Amino acid sequence: MLKIHQIRNATVVIEWKENFLLVDPMLSPKGKLPSFKYFTLNRRRNPLVELPDLFHQLKPKINSVLITHCQKGHFDHLDSYGYKYLNETGLLTYCSKKDEKFLSKKNVNVKSIQDNVIAPFLGGSIETVEALHGRGFMGALMEHGRGYFIQFPDGPGLYIMGDTVLTSEIKKFVLDKKPDIIIAPAGSARFDIGDEIIMTPVELKELANITSGTIIANHLEAIDHCRQTRSSLKEFIDNEKLSQRILILDDGETYSYQK
Repeated sequence: MLKIHQIRNATVVIEWKENFLLVDPMLSPKGKLPSFKYFTLNRRRNPLVELPDLFHQLKPKINSVLITHCQKGHFDHLDSYGYKYLNETGLLTYCSKKDEKFLSKKNVNVKSIQDNVIAPFLGGSIETVEALHGRGFMGALMEHGRGYFIQFPDGPGLYIMGDTVLTSEIKKFVLDKKPDIIIAPAGSARFDIGDEIIMTPVELKELANITSGTIIANHLEAIDHCRQTRSSLKEFIDNEKLSQRILILDDGETYSYQK
């Protein structure tokens, strides 16, 4: 059985048999990080919520880490507390080739995953999927990381999208690979200027229309520039009759999948 433990924002723990894979560790206490909003009066320090108790219960079991992106100030995927944790534990940390040198300089025990290669991973396989972290001039300023498709041995295929909008390349990948589960960045993140830099409800619906898999929507209510709330997203999903296809997990909630 595969279990996906929603921790906070992009941070999840993937449990498969004896493997506990921590994805994108933003581990700061509430309010220890700066705001992503610069020109508004309602700035709030990040993260907006504390880590759930579930993380502290799982923490001793974590035995590997996966990073979707971490450069250009993307502390919402790997913050100073996350670095400290990786340095203290020495956990093997998988990342894209473009992040390998950057993380090595920070004394992280890294192993890179090459693009355009299906590599062995946790007894199964892993491959990267290019992410587009926003379009237009805002996209030009962002760090475009990688999503990952993990095929577990005799188990499901899991696509962790990372921070991205929905692109034609991603749609083609989903149609070709037919993942059983997709973890999608559904927070409609946007700065004070420019368009959304991750997926909107409309894109989430478009994704649901091309996959028979289960979509888990995260990036919700933990970082100040992720403007989508769980309640408004649930209303949209219900109105579109997609509630059996798209799941919204609370922080500290677990989804179990049996193939």
